[in-house]
This record gives sequence, C-alpha cells and structure tokens, in this order.
Amino acid sequence: MKTLKNKNIIVVGLGRSGIGAANLLIYLGANVWVTDIKPINSLKDDIKRLSPQVKIVTGGHPEEVFNKADMIVISPGVPLDIPPIMHARERGVPVIGELELAYQIVTSNELRVMSKNSKLKTQNSKLNSSLITHHSSLPFIAVTGTNGKSTTTTLIDLMLKKAGFRTIMGGNIGNALTEEIYKIVTSNKLQVTSKDKDSLLVTRYSLLDYIVAEISSFQLESIIDFRPKVASILNITPDHLDRYHNIEEYIDAKARIFENQTESDYLILNADDPVTKVISEKLKVKSEIPKLLYFSRQREVNGVYLKDGVIYGKSPYFPLSTSHFPLISVDEIKIKGVHNLENAMAASLAAIISGCSADAVRNVLKEFPGLEHRLEFVCEVDGVSFINDSKGTNIGAVIKSLESFQKVILVMGGRDKAGDFTVLRDLVRGRVKTLILLGEAKEKIEKALGDVVDTVLVDSLREAIEAAMSKAQRGDVVLLSPGCASFDMFLDFEDRGRKFKAAVRKMQDARCKMQDARYKIQDARCKMQDA
Repeated sequence: MKTLKNKNIIVVGLGRSGIGAANLLIYLGANVWVTDIKPINSLKDDIKRLSPQVKIVTGGHPEEVFNKADMIVISPGVPLDIPPIMHARERGVPVIGELELAYQIVTSNELRVMSKNSKLKTQNSKLNSSLITHHSSLPFIAVTGTNGKSTTTTLIDLMLKKAGFRTIMGGNIGNALTEEIYKIVTSNKLQVTSKDKDSLLVTRYSLLDYIVAEISSFQLESIIDFRPKVASILNITPDHLDRYHNIEEYIDAKARIFENQTESDYLILNADDPVTKVISEKLKVKSEIPKLLYFSRQREVNGVYLKDGVIYGKSPYFPLSTSHFPLISVDEIKIKGVHNLENAMAASLAAIISGCSADAVRNVLKEFPGLEHRLEFVCEVDGVSFINDSKGTNIGAVIKSLESFQKVILVMGGRDKAGDFTVLRDLVRGRVKTLILLGEAKEKIEKALGDVVDTVLVDSLREAIEAAMSKAQRGDVVLLSPGCASFDMFLDFEDRGRKFKAAVRKMQDARCKMQDARYKIQDARCKMQDA
C-alpha cells in the first residue's frame, strides 16, 4: 500500500466499519469524506464518534464527492453496483472494503503492529510520528460461513488468550477491525529510554500475535490482497438471496476467503457440509492450495472429529507431541446444541494449529457460556423453557436450532431474504407443536408450512409470547428462531432478541405476582379458618 497521507479517501456508509475506517484514515493523515444515504438526523450518534476532521455528507452519495477520490472504502452493507462506485471504478479509482483496508494497513509500512517476535525498539523515531513496530507475518485467523461465525470467532479468540497469546478480535462480529487497530495505536504508552532519546520502547501490553476476524460474504466481495493464515468456512446454506442472484454467487463470495492463500496457509472445512465438495472444486483451479483440515460430527477426518461422544484431534499439522489424541467429551462442553458442537470443533481446530495447547482449548470449552441471541436460555416459566435465537436470521440457522430440541413452540418471521421455507416442512412436522408467525414474511411462511403444523399469526412480539404460552405445556420449549431479518419491526437482531427477553421476563414477573397473590389469599383463608 502506498502512503495514505494527504490522499482523498471516501468512506461509504456511516456504520461501525465506516466510523472505524474514517478515524484510522484521519490518524494516518488522509483527507476523509464519509457519505451515507440516511438523513443527518438519524446519524447523530454515529457522527459523535467521528474525528472532527472527517467531512460528512448525508442523504445520498453525490457524484461530485466521489470525483475527488483517490480511493474509496465501502462498508459491508453497501452494494458494489451503486452508480457512484461503478463510475469510480471505470475511472480506475481503487474500491476496497473496510476489511481489506485493515489488512493492507496492518501488513504494510503504513502502520506497524508489533508481534512478540519483533524487537521492542525502533531506531531513529520521533515521538510525535512513531507508530507501533510490525512483524510482517502478523497472522489473521478468519472465520466465515452462513451460521455460527460469531460463536466460533469468539471461541478462537478466548482459546488464544487462554494460551497466552495477545490478540484483537473484530470484523462482522460487531466491532470493526479498523476500530480495534485505531484503539491500539491511539492508546499505546510509549516510553523514551534514558540512554537514547530517539529510541522508543513499546510497553508489552501492545504486542500482538494474531488478529481474529469474523468475515461476512459482503466483506469478502471487496477484498484484493486479504490473505488469512488460517481460514475457516463453517457451512454454507442459502442466505442473502435478496442481494445475490443465486446460491452460486453466494458460494463464490464465501470462497474468496481462501483466494489469496498459499501452501503455507491453512483452510478448515466442514466435512459434513455438502457445499464442501463445491469448495474443493474451486480449490483445484488455484496455483497454490492451502493445507486442508476438516471437522466432522459423522466420521474420522484429518482435523477434529466426533466419535462415541468424544471429540478427537488427528493431524500431522498439529504442533503437539502427539498427532492423534482425545480432546474433550461432549458432555463437558458448556454450550449446547448441534450447531454449537460444530462451532466448538471448528474453533478447537483453528486454535490448535495456531499453537494453543489442548488444555487451553479444553478449559475454554468447559467455561464458555455462549453468546447472547444464539440459542440463549432466557428463563423457565411454569415448566416451559424460553430460548432466544434471534441471530437465527436464515433457514439454515432454524434447521440447526430445531435439531437441538423436541416439543417446540416456534416463533418465526420478519423481513424475508428470499428464503425457501418449504425445506423446513419435515423438521417442523416432527419437532414443532405450534408455529407462531409475525412480521412481513408471516403469510409466506404460513403458505409454506401452515398445512403441516398448528399455525397462529400475530402482529407483535408480545402477542407471540402470549400465544406461545397459551399453547405450551410443561416440558415444552418456546424457541424464537425467526429465519428472517429483523428490520421490518426492529433495529437489528440484537434489538429483537432483547425485546423478546424483556417481554418473556415481564410475563414471568406477572405470573410470579399472581402466584404470590394466590398464596396470600390462601394464607388469609387458613387464618380465618383457624380463628
């Protein structure tokens, strides 16, 4: 990457990634404009987080702003085919995503992030212009897939930290990589040594070993040089077909995670996922193929696999004294569910080939309680369990969630992403007692599934919970796994999940108060009888 100082850079989209990119670019001396299609009134909180040097354009993406660009950085939610981007590309202006920006900055001389193997001192530096020293091989560990990305990424990061490695985590998981890098370079404590006033000593807390990243298909659309040392594709099922023309386009986007990998890198695949065969065909056309490892619930593989309730590791690539060993019993893993078992195996594999000890991996699997909105246990009300799986925004996620339960009252619906709900018919018939639907897609889902299960249509989350409780019996599970995006009724999946939990707990409190009132009445009657 050539120097960014004094370059005119347009950041498109004022979300988390746009804010991180803009602030880091300002720090590096670029002239930065941010554009967003939303009106300024709806962006006030985001604007407060921007450096005052960033120029802001809201309400659209005017061509005159893009005409001055030396480079354009797009946020993941911005399609590459909007006219200002297409016209800029025709003029030869580089267009990259926030992920690619983070990668290019970290692996270039523009910004140096020190690894433990680097020398602590940088010679002939000035205090007001020095950056953290970088070891050029600072590796990225990248996770993509339709479902399970956030849990797997978090597990890898925790395992690395448990083993003593220093990491930052970001990407699609909620905090932009550029924001995490910006925090490092703006918070480092640089100490001038007494012997050499021109030398700088970086405190050890700033040193890095790995960058762990959750990567979406949208982010992979705009990479150029991005090359993770370890890449993992967890699974691929139909999703975002409102953005992609077909499933093949979606697979192509996911497959770009290994586009720049060489034979010195590692690629982890799900041996049980049918799309893995398609991925294998795409690998054949590469001039250099990364080292392949697999995880599987169904058979023994080179990597990590499940057999008789125990997870085993087996690979000549493992930096351990043995190449084949039992890792952990499934019963010892704290997070439950079929998909979480796959997430645990994928994370364990990535961590072990990155140098984690089996003990570090094992301890994290025993301790990690899971992430909010991913098969999250909310509470039990009158013997009925409520599970928040608001992150289940596609049909593949609903399948994995349903495979983990029996006797389910399933709450679905939201904004459709061109999903085929008919693939759920057999699973719904076998495991779901009642289907409760809300949101824009409720009629479409009813048409696909309403003839195989008792179905109720509602207009709000509160009504959905009330309907679920009226249908549920002791031992049942009320599962919110929408299979749709949330934007028709909520800010995002997190907003939907939190409102679901709040409504469930409000109902629980109301029932507890009613129960207390009954006890008081009963107690008063007993006292009257004693009198």
